[in-house]
Amino acid sequence: MPRPKPSRRALLAGTGSVLATASLAAAGLLAHVPAHAQAPRTEAPVRRGTLKIHLLGLDTSDPHRHTGSIAVQQVYAEALTSIADDGRALPYLAESWSVEDGGRRYVFRIRDNVRFHNGRVMTTADVKANAERVRDRVRGGWRSAPMRLVAGLEAPDARTFVMTMQEPYGPLLNLLSELWILAPESEGWEQTIRTPIGTGPFRWGRWVPNEVFHAPAFEAYWQTGLPRVAAVEFSLRDIADPPLALRAGALHIARARAAALPELARDPAIQVQFMKDTSWFFWSFNNRAPRPPFDRVAVRKAITFAMDKPALMSLVAGEAGIVTNQMAAPGQFWFDQALHDADPHARPDLALARAMLAAEGVDPARTPLRIVSWQQDYAQAAAQAMRGLGFQVEHLALDDLGAQRRLNAYDWDLAPFGSGPRADIFLRFVRMMSDGPNVGLWGGVRDPEFDRLVRAAVAAVDLAERRRHYLAAWKRAMDGYYTVVIGHAAEAIANRREVTNWSPGFTWGANRADGGAGFASLG
Repeated sequence: MPRPKPSRRALLAGTGSVLATASLAAAGLLAHVPAHAQAPRTEAPVRRGTLKIHLLGLDTSDPHRHTGSIAVQQVYAEALTSIADDGRALPYLAESWSVEDGGRRYVFRIRDNVRFHNGRVMTTADVKANAERVRDRVRGGWRSAPMRLVAGLEAPDARTFVMTMQEPYGPLLNLLSELWILAPESEGWEQTIRTPIGTGPFRWGRWVPNEVFHAPAFEAYWQTGLPRVAAVEFSLRDIADPPLALRAGALHIARARAAALPELARDPAIQVQFMKDTSWFFWSFNNRAPRPPFDRVAVRKAITFAMDKPALMSLVAGEAGIVTNQMAAPGQFWFDQALHDADPHARPDLALARAMLAAEGVDPARTPLRIVSWQQDYAQAAAQAMRGLGFQVEHLALDDLGAQRRLNAYDWDLAPFGSGPRADIFLRFVRMMSDGPNVGLWGGVRDPEFDRLVRAAVAAVDLAERRRHYLAAWKRAMDGYYTVVIGHAAEAIANRREVTNWSPGFTWGANRADGGAGFASLG
């Protein structure tokens, strides 16, 4: 997973998917789709310039196999739904839908005359083939676990696609925003797609892993008048100072760390905006193969008392940092105020930490503690806190790939990390499930009761019931000190002011139904 950073703004209470038998038109959601979406084509738009972006990476050429990196795929591949700024599912390649049979049957009306980048018109058979591929052939990808709950897939006519679930599945509409629809003739379809043929405003172009991705405009894109630039180019390098490249004009859009915000705010050529969902920061204990004494809850609790959450969040995000103990940020539907108010670790207590370790017979001076992290100041501060307790700290600060490999070796004790915005709260909980994706970041939790509670949550049609199950699962994770949340923060994205008609969305996706790179212009 690419290196997540701060990000936050309170979500509206309607983060959950709309579970109703009425179509989206009746619910009023179609108003969010641009009015020009399928207006008759007239003369070709004049497209100017290459939009240069630095956000997150691209971890695979096969969108169905991604494990969390979603900042690039959405410019060339689209899905049935898209995520609005308040977290709701919006129409995209599906122009409307209804939810029937108590949340088990989803009937989608597929948009007409959408073309793949090879010129062929997309059909409901193509949509069905993509869902079947993820369900039947993809293992370990981001959507593979939910798709295993699909009982039936149908394309009864040219405009209708039907998904039938084994049981009610609340997050489905939001999760489908990342099940991208590709032409089955895409090279590598039977194994790993190497040249994806999508429907997005830009075509798959030149990809040099960890270097650059260049995508030219798709002339026959279904949203009339889009895209407005000739190409989009993503820098995939680990740039030490993206704002410097932004100010120099080498980039048009880039993420901005908290320390850079004051200077960027003073630059008349730069605009700073914020993503609509949060990134959350945490440290995980090794839950898969813990070494003594870190296999004991009392020791984990003692260590957590040494964490200075306010100082760490200030380091991460300055004044934008929000200290809490939950996956969801204050103001979100899934957040619980009482649980937040009862956080015993809201402030550090070193004396208590030392007393608890002594009561457990732990002498930090004789105890090695291995920390795995990305190369971040936040992780360095966490390691220093452990040295302050007297532990013999070995800190392995690695690049993204190195950290992933080391996490999955489970030969470490503590891992301070962060994770970015997701299309649905389930995509945070699933990472702590026994069969979830990228479980190493959360210490490889294997807890059947936690799994059961999360499954009960996603099967709940009623949002209040779903919230209750999620909170019970999170309380169990907190009691076991599987992962300790430090807080949330607003992810700042800066752009040069010659970029117009662009704003960041709810997730890292660079394009969506009602905004993003496909709508941006270069003045």
